[in-house]
Amino acid sequence: MHDGHIIIGNWKMNLDAFASRALADELRKKLAGIRLAPNLEVVVCPSYDALASVGEALSGSALQLGAQDVFWQEKGAYTGEISASMLAALGVRLVIVGHSERRTHLHETDELVNMKVKAALSQGMTPVLCVGETYDERRIGHTELILMRQVVEGLKGITLGPDNKLVIAYEPVWVIGTGQAIDPAQAERAIQVIRQSLIDLYPPATIATQIRVIYGGSVDPGNIANYTTIPGIRGVLVGAASIHAENFIKLLASFT
Repeated sequence: MHDGHIIIGNWKMNLDAFASRALADELRKKLAGIRLAPNLEVVVCPSYDALASVGEALSGSALQLGAQDVFWQEKGAYTGEISASMLAALGVRLVIVGHSERRTHLHETDELVNMKVKAALSQGMTPVLCVGETYDERRIGHTELILMRQVVEGLKGITLGPDNKLVIAYEPVWVIGTGQAIDPAQAERAIQVIRQSLIDLYPPATIATQIRVIYGGSVDPGNIANYTTIPGIRGVLVGAASIHAENFIKLLASFT
């Protein structure tokens, strides 16, 4: 069967390189004092400018290095972009792709997200494909259509080799950053829709051993158990609670 749960901390655009390194050092120090649950993977995703120093700070620890985005081309005249091979050279193991904030503010399409998933996989990194509906989409009853479309289009034409891993993160757009997490029953239904969409794309054995579906959206130490106990949810994507060492450690400790 698949590995255990995965917890991904997305630091977003909150910390400069010095604050990121300080947080990584503090997390490593505090983690030495607790025993993580078996098979629990922990990943932190700093901004690009901090990847090298944070990766250095995490070296040899239980924490893995992730990135918040990736460009879809390998190299060339693309001013300001970072390719998958550049991330891999820094030891990045996992890449967030298609986060709702990028879909909203930078107008990323399913087609663009699909190319980024391919780019990450080409370098042996694990893509974290983010999917989720807006408040208006939920209000008019389109939640399931949106989730199915984002999963199917985001993974179009993508086969998973035996060593490839994939994470699908369900993030209801309307709760991100609000401090109000979604009702667990609503999350459970969304996870079922995502898993059903995957069944149409990959063999059951691939889904069971290489793909994890996780939840993201105002996750904190007080509510994490509401989601990690839902059947089919194999972890969480954490925003605000991951940029404060004490909160993040509390969240990790809830798995011990």
